[in-house]
Amino acid sequence: MLPKEIEQTIEAATRRYPQRRGACIEALQIVQRHHSWVSDDDLKELARLLQMTTDELDGVATFYNLIFRKPVGTHVILLCNSISCWIMGYERLREQVTARLGIAFGETSADGRFTLLPNVCLGACDHAPAMMVDEDLYGDVSPATLDPILHQYGCAGTPGKGDGERTTADHEHQAR
Repeated sequence: MLPKEIEQTIEAATRRYPQRRGACIEALQIVQRHHSWVSDDDLKELARLLQMTTDELDGVATFYNLIFRKPVGTHVILLCNSISCWIMGYERLREQVTARLGIAFGETSADGRFTLLPNVCLGACDHAPAMMVDEDLYGDVSPATLDPILHQYGCAGTPGKGDGERTTADHEHQAR
């Protein structure tokens, strides 16, 4: 059951669209801001509120890669792997990020602070390589700028020593 204030916020969003289902992405984002991800129970409740089937709403949620359908860490790091980022240093950046965090793509650090996910494009091709931490976009990321960025989110890792070992039951998160 969604908290009453979340339902009220979603109800207000539905009034801005000719059909309730028009608010589906906004409603998914509202729930995710509250829980950090969208559970199956949340999805069922949202589908009811939006007058959609659960399958229809799940199709939207899994298509839109910034909606998380599995638990994620406190901070979600999206590393852009578009062609522009590849050309401008993605591979070196990926190696440095995974070394600092001690996790690979799709994993969450044991302390639950960081989830690392690939992203097809963050829309910052003119500032490649790019990454996003939560809702903060960073462009022109280099080995020199990575550590200060991660430090803002509580990562004090040093090369080869992440802030947490890989989880024993590594989460297989989707980028969707």
